[in-house]
Amino acid sequence: MAFHFSFGTQPNQESFSLERISEGPFPSKTTQSTVTCIYQANVAGQWKNVTVLWCKNLMNHTLHLNVDSTGGEFHQTCKIDVKPWYFWNKKGYKSFEVSGHQVEAYWDLRMAKFSGGSPEPSSDYYVALVSDEVVVLLLGDYKKKAYKRMKMRPGIVEAMLLVKRENVFAKKSFSTKAKFDEKRKESDIVVESSTNGSKDPEMWISIDGIVLIHIKNLQWKFRGNQTVMVSKQPLQVFWDVHDWLFSESGSGPGLFIFKPGSKESESEEEEKRYEESHSDDVSSGYYSTRSYAPAFESCFVLNAYKLE
Repeated sequence: MAFHFSFGTQPNQESFSLERISEGPFPSKTTQSTVTCIYQANVAGQWKNVTVLWCKNLMNHTLHLNVDSTGGEFHQTCKIDVKPWYFWNKKGYKSFEVSGHQVEAYWDLRMAKFSGGSPEPSSDYYVALVSDEVVVLLLGDYKKKAYKRMKMRPGIVEAMLLVKRENVFAKKSFSTKAKFDEKRKESDIVVESSTNGSKDPEMWISIDGIVLIHIKNLQWKFRGNQTVMVSKQPLQVFWDVHDWLFSESGSGPGLFIFKPGSKESESEEEEKRYEESHSDDVSSGYYSTRSYAPAFESCFVLNAYKLE
């Protein structure tokens, strides 16, 4: 079952589907934990997708930064080793070319803290991209230190997170964190399942310690969606756990998608956008690649792999 979402209203922008996210711009292995974040940032005067990939396994811990070319192709631009014995590489700078323009990457991971086994730092770090002497993407909580080091000005419009995807491994209970609203703190997400034994399989999805979705007879309801309320805001939850129940090897992941908003509000927004795009006011259809800020809603994708 494929879930599709279209993001933004920028002219000539292709539909951004989660199938593309599942493929990923980098080679990945199911034996390693990964966190992939795709942002849209104004790089070299154009809105481009910037992919930030954190990978961790028993041997390696790395950070990859990719920037789309004008044609939408992915190019590996920067790889950083985060392993503790590579201390000298935890603060650095690299320069690379994107569509004929120089882009600089700065990072400081010397004091970075990690929690819950996630390959992505939780605090005390920064990673930045600079284009045309403007900071187009800045990650982490060491923002003051970053600007002091780079001596660059921030962009007029901040980069927008499109999709965050995480691969996690466990036997029955999968836990992670996600932010559904920039103004609120991260929420704790826990997915628990009971798929073995004589009882009918069940699944529970909890957010911030509250069970919001309980699915009985999971063998008949292995795919579905439901809208729940989190902090008085609607949140769409999609799931597909077919491989947990019916895959011969059992190695396939359970897929969970968390997207802010409700189906009704999405329909209203699409109708509003359509009316605006067909307005008689010619100026309303004009967009500048340097000034136009796309309006996106990010979503969180969780791939849950069961361990034997």
